Amino acid sequence: MIYLTLFLEFFKMGALTFGGGYAMIPFIEETVMAHGWLSNQELVDFIAVAESTPGAFAVNIATYVGSEVGGILGSLCATVGLVLPPFIIILIIAKCYEKFKESLIVRGVMLGLKSTVVGLIGATVLKVGYDVLFPAGFTFDSFFQTELLSANFWFIIIVFAVMLFLLLYKKLNPILVIVLSAAAGIVAGYTGIITI
Repeated sequence: MIYLTLFLEFFKMGALTFGGGYAMIPFIEETVMAHGWLSNQELVDFIAVAESTPGAFAVNIATYVGSEVGGILGSLCATVGLVLPPFIIILIIAKCYEKFKESLIVRGVMLGLKSTVVGLIGATVLKVGYDVLFPAGFTFDSFFQTELLSANFWFIIIVFAVMLFLLLYKKLNPILVIVLSAAAGIVAGYTGIITI
């Protein structure tokens, strides 16, 4: 039964999510939490892992969730469920798009989808940022008494700012940025600057 549930839930995500892996995160989070498959912290941790490993982001998450819930067969069911709808949809679009791409309706749909994708990715950035910076939740009292004084909080802010600068202005290779971020975390953890 769990295998069918994994397949159907990820099939639904693959069929109804536009904008790729990042736009899919809110749907993945909602589904995973509703079924109790992972804790919020486990999901946030694996988002970082999925982003840092080779392969499509959403496929990595589907494979991981399926593996956690149903082993190898679970990972296969979740992954196939996720990739099957886009595969079918792309085949259909590839056949029809050239014929209809100048249609005002098709151009309007594409404009609407682009706007929605930006909103979904923005919501994901805010949600993941909130979960990383405030894992215990946010209150003004706790922020000014604990979070603002926390080495972990400032470490995350500083590493984020440095890596964003390196990516946007120095055009550093993203793989190198990931390696540098991981190395900074290891050094900070071993030296006691942050608590892991």
